[in-house]
Amino acid sequence: MATRKTVAACLILLLALPVGGFGQAKPLEMKWGELAPMLTGHQVTVTLSDGTAVKGEAVAVREDAMLLDVSSAVKGYPKGSGSIPRNSIVLIDLQRTRGSWGRTLGTVIGVVGGIALGAYVDSRAILNKSAGNIAGTFVGITAAGAVTGYFVGRGIDRRVTHIKVVP
Repeated sequence: MATRKTVAACLILLLALPVGGFGQAKPLEMKWGELAPMLTGHQVTVTLSDGTAVKGEAVAVREDAMLLDVSSAVKGYPKGSGSIPRNSIVLIDLQRTRGSWGRTLGTVIGVVGGIALGAYVDSRAILNKSAGNIAGTFVGITAAGAVTGYFVGRGIDRRVTHIKVVP
């Protein structure tokens, strides 16, 4: 019993480790006029001078403000279309997804790991369960491995670029 819990805990811990590294990259320094082609149509998190973080899709970058389709309401910026003044923006985090290899690989590894773990768990308790319970446990563990692998792979595919606006 303790061995099953140890194996499950180790697998969960392994899959939950951060995949982007522990250090944070130095922000990319760009002028305001260079932002429009890079940001428009992408998910961004804008950090304001008062520490507020506004998340949403960048619609346009104007001379005096950034137009944002705010995805989650924060103080002063309700959900929906909003304008953030240029002088209040401190940092911009641009989120992009590159390819799908991480999701594909994560799902495959999750399925294979789920099959192995499901077979191990079922083999250890085969005398105490019916055939239906064994199949349910096996399928459940395999599906959980696939879903976990997909989300870990999605984290690998996601790229965040930190941008600091310079005069």
